[in-house]
Amino acid sequence: MTLYGGQGDPARTMALLWRAHSPAATQATRPRSAPGPKQGLTVDAIIEAAIAVADADGMDRLSMRAVGERLGTSAMALYTYVPSKRELVDLMYDHAHAGWPQAPETGDRRAAVLAWADHLWDRYLRHPWLLQVSYARPVLGPNEQAVLESLLAILDGTSPQHLRAAVSALFHLVRGAAQTATEGRAAAGATGTSDEQWWTERSALLADLAPDFAQRFPHSTGLAGAPSGTGGYDPVSQARHALDGGLRLLLDGLLDG
Repeated sequence: MTLYGGQGDPARTMALLWRAHSPAATQATRPRSAPGPKQGLTVDAIIEAAIAVADADGMDRLSMRAVGERLGTSAMALYTYVPSKRELVDLMYDHAHAGWPQAPETGDRRAAVLAWADHLWDRYLRHPWLLQVSYARPVLGPNEQAVLESLLAILDGTSPQHLRAAVSALFHLVRGAAQTATEGRAAAGATGTSDEQWWTERSALLADLAPDFAQRFPHSTGLAGAPSGTGGYDPVSQARHALDGGLRLLLDGLLDG
C-alpha cells in the first residue's frame, strides 16, 4: 500500500507541521471549541500514539479509532486536534524524522555522508511504514527538510550540475536498500516459508527444469557465486552489505572522481 503526502487540507496540514516554528501556525492549530479538548491530549501525543500503532501493527491497521484507543479516548476527541487520518499521516512522517543529528564538522565528507546514510537507514528499519509514504510528494515539514538540509550541508561545494543527481541517488540508494531489508525481514512471517526453504525448493526445481542454466546465463551464475559479505539467509545483513557497497562506489565517483 502506497500512501501519498499532502492528501489532507493543505492549510490545516501545513499549520500543524510548522506549529512549533510559526506564530501563525500556532494560532491556526489551537484545539477547536467542539467537541472540546480532552485534558492532557495534545497534537504531539496523538502523533506519537499513531506512530506507535504503525510501528506495532503497520499502516494497514492505522485509524483514528486505533489511535484513540491507545490514548484511552475516542476517535471523535482526536478530530479537535487533527482533522483526519490524511493529515495525521503527514504529521507522523515528519515527526519520525525529528532529532536529526548535525553533521560533524571534521571536513571528512565521506565519513559525514556515511553517517547520514546510517541515520536514514536506522529510521527506516525502526519505522518501516515510512517506506509506504511515497517520495513523489514531500510532506514539506521541518523535520523532513532538516534531513535534506543536513545532506546538502555535507555536500556543500559540489558542482551544481552534480549536486541534484547525487542527493537523489543517495536518498534512493538508502531507501531502496531499506525497502529490501524490511520486506525480506517480513517475508517469512507473511508467507509462512523461510528464505532458506524458499531458495532450497526452487533451486532444486530449477536444476531439474533448466540443467543448462549455467551455460545459458553465465553472468547470472557468476553473480550468484560472488561473495555476498554475509553468511546464511539474512535479508537485512545482505541489504546492508549491498548498501555499503553502493555507497562506496557512488562516493568514489562523487568525491574522488
